[in-house]
Amino acid sequence: MRALANRVENVVATLALGGIMLLPLAEIAVRRVFGTGIPGAAPFAQNLTLWVGLLGAAIAAREGKLLTLATGEFLPASIGKATHVIAAFAGAAVSMMFAIGGWDLVTTERAAGDIIAVNVPVWISAVVFPVAFGLIAARLVWRASPGWIGRAIAALGIVLGVWLTGHQELLEGQALWPWLVAILAAGVVGMPIFALLGGIAMVAFFIDASSPIVPLIKAYEELTSPSANLAAIPLFTLTGFLLAEGKSSERLLRALRGLVGWIPGGTAVAAATLCAFFTLFTGGSGVTILALGGLLLPALLKEGYRERFSIGLLTASGSLGLLFPLSVPLILYGIVAQNVAIEDLFIGGLLPGLLLLGLIAALGVREAVRSKAARSPFRVREAVAGVWEAKWEFLLPVVVLVALLGGYATTSESAALAALYALIVQRFIHRDLPSWRDVLKVSSDCVALVGGVLIILAVAVGLTNYLVNAQVPMQLIDWTQSHVQSKWVFLLCLNVFLLLVGTVMDIFSAIVVVVPLIIPLAQVFDINLVHLGVIFIANLELGYLHPPLGLNLLLASYRFKKPVLEVTWATLPMLGILAGGVLLITYVPWLTMGLLTWLGRG
Repeated sequence: MRALANRVENVVATLALGGIMLLPLAEIAVRRVFGTGIPGAAPFAQNLTLWVGLLGAAIAAREGKLLTLATGEFLPASIGKATHVIAAFAGAAVSMMFAIGGWDLVTTERAAGDIIAVNVPVWISAVVFPVAFGLIAARLVWRASPGWIGRAIAALGIVLGVWLTGHQELLEGQALWPWLVAILAAGVVGMPIFALLGGIAMVAFFIDASSPIVPLIKAYEELTSPSANLAAIPLFTLTGFLLAEGKSSERLLRALRGLVGWIPGGTAVAAATLCAFFTLFTGGSGVTILALGGLLLPALLKEGYRERFSIGLLTASGSLGLLFPLSVPLILYGIVAQNVAIEDLFIGGLLPGLLLLGLIAALGVREAVRSKAARSPFRVREAVAGVWEAKWEFLLPVVVLVALLGGYATTSESAALAALYALIVQRFIHRDLPSWRDVLKVSSDCVALVGGVLIILAVAVGLTNYLVNAQVPMQLIDWTQSHVQSKWVFLLCLNVFLLLVGTVMDIFSAIVVVVPLIIPLAQVFDINLVHLGVIFIANLELGYLHPPLGLNLLLASYRFKKPVLEVTWATLPMLGILAGGVLLITYVPWLTMGLLTWLGRG
C-alpha cells in the first residue's frame, strides 16, 4: 500500500512538472502563430510550480533528502540517534505550524473567492500547503528512529506545533532570543534548513501577534509571482538530471578527449569541462560528483594521473559551471535579488566562469607534465566522430541561448525548451531512457531536489519580510558604515563571510537567506548587483571545498570511499588556486561587466 501511495505521489508531482514544461511551450507556439498567448497559461504554470516545489519537498522528506546544515555530519556517533530524534521533533513542530497556517490560507481563499484564471479558484492550488507540510511532519517523525519509542518522542513535535499555533497569544511580547537559540541548536543537530528558517519566522510572527497565515500568504505570493521565473529552476534541473541519467557523459567525454586529449593534461581538462557542463544544469555539485565520479576517476588513473590529484580535481570540478549561462543558482539569485535581469547574470558570469575553469585546467596540465601522464595523438577522424556522437548535447545550450537572447522565449520558456529537448534526445534519439518508467524515476529524483530548494524559498520569504519590518538591513548598513569605510575592505570581508556561509550551507539556501541582507550593503558601497551576484556564486563555489564542512569534501569521500581528511588534502591545491581566482573576480569588475558594457547592457 505504501509503495502504491508513493507511486501516486511521484506521478502527481511528475504531471505537475510536465505541466510547467508544456504550458510555456504551447504559449510560444500559439504566440508565434496567432500573435497572442493562451488564456491563463502563465498563472497556471506558476501555480503548478508551487505544487512541484511543495510535493517535491514531501518526496524529499520521504526519501530523507531534505537539505540540512553540514554540521550534523560531524556530530559524534554516540549521540547520533538522540540528535536525530531531537531534529525530527523540532522539524515536525515547525511543519505542523505551517500545515495549520496553510489550512487557514485555504479557508480564507475559499471565502474570498479569488481565482487563478478561467474561473479556477485559488484555494484549489493552496490546498498543497496543508497537504505537503502535513506529509513532511509525518515523515520526519517516521524517519526519526527505527524504533517506536524514538518515533513517539518525535511525534510530540506535532503535538507541540498544534498547541503553539492554538495558543500563540502566550508568545506575544516574549523575547525572541531563547526561541532563536533553541531553533538554531535544532538546526545544528540536523533539523532541515526549511524548518530552521520557517521556525524562526513563525515564532517571530507569533511574538508580534501575527497569525500563522501570514508566512503562508508571503510564500504563496513568492512562489506564484509572475516576475519570478521560478519555473526555470525545476526545468533546468530536470534537463541536467535527464542528461546525467543516460550515457551523455560518456559521449561528451569521448568528444572532449578527441579534441584536447593530445595536449598535456588533455584528459584532466576534458574531465573538468565535463563536470562544469553537468553542474551548470543540475545546479548541485553533489549530483555531478556522484554521477560522474565512477566514469572520470578510472579514466584519469588509467592515463597515469596520481590518485590524490585525480580525486582533488574531480572534487573541485564538481563546483565549476555555476557561473555559466543557464546556471540554476544564477537564476535563483536573479529571482531573490528582483531588480537584476537574469540575462545580464548569464552574460556577466561567462568570463569569471571561464577563468575558474581555466585555473583548474592549468593545474591539470601541470600535473600531467609532472607525472608524465599519457597523451593520445590527435586523430581528426576520432575527434569528428566524437563530436558527431555528442552533437545533440553540444547543441542544447546553443538552442536555448538563441531562444533566450534572441528574444524568442522568456527565461521560463527557454527552460521548458531545454527540458523538452533533453527528454526527446534521451528518450527517443539515444534511447538512454528506454521506458516512461525510467523517465518517471528521473523526474521524481529531480522533483525531490527541487522541492528541497523551493520549500526553503517559500518559508524564507516570511523570515525576510519579518527582518525588513524589524529594520535589520538598515541596522546592518548603519553598523557597516560606522566600522568599514573602504569599498575594498568591505569586499574582502564579504568574501570571507560568504566563504564561511558556503561551508555550512548549500548554495540554494545561502542565496535565499543571505542575498536580501547583502544587497542593501552592496548598494551603499555602489557595487553593481550583477557583479555582486557573480562574487556571491563564486564564493559559494569555493565554500563547497572549504574544510572541514565543505559539501563536496563529504560527497567525494562517500563516492570515492576515502576518508574526508584525505579528500581535503587532495583538494587543497585546487582550493588555493580557485581562491586566487575569486579574488580576481572580486577586485577586477571588468571580468563581470566587460561583456555587458560591450553589448550595451552595462
